[in-house]
Amino acid sequence: MTDRLEPGDPAPAFTLTDDEGKQVSLGDFAGRKLIAYFYPAAMTPGCTTQACDFSESIASLARDGYAVVGISKDAPDKLATFRERDSITFPLLSDESLETHRAYGAWGEKKLYGKTVEGVLRSTFVIDEEGTVTHAMYNVKATGHVAKLRRDLGLVS
Repeated sequence: MTDRLEPGDPAPAFTLTDDEGKQVSLGDFAGRKLIAYFYPAAMTPGCTTQACDFSESIASLARDGYAVVGISKDAPDKLATFRERDSITFPLLSDESLETHRAYGAWGEKKLYGKTVEGVLRSTFVIDEEGTVTHAMYNVKATGHVAKLRRDLGLVS
């Protein structure tokens, strides 16, 4: 089991390839608040619901000072297809090595159809302007997650 992050921990640095083939690093968001969420697989029902929910909320999150990135183990070309198909309005990052998943504690044992398997733990992290984790949420629900996140952050809809 990977160690889980807690509020107050420094956010682990990363540099990942996005859906357009560009390198994106945590440092690119220095001085800004970032919501980084990890999801199991592009173009699956729950992950599509969650990504579309973030897309629909991106303007209001940006007004409140938050950037958003989605991170999965999918290859950049699959992420590009996902972004295009579902009009995703924020960067999707590829972590095929699972190094970033493990650094954030978003990879580990979970129950799937009654069996214990190793896989992606649907997780969301809010990182402040200095690179510190302010919220670390594990095993989140895809449906309604953005609304709950907004409540947890004290943001009005």
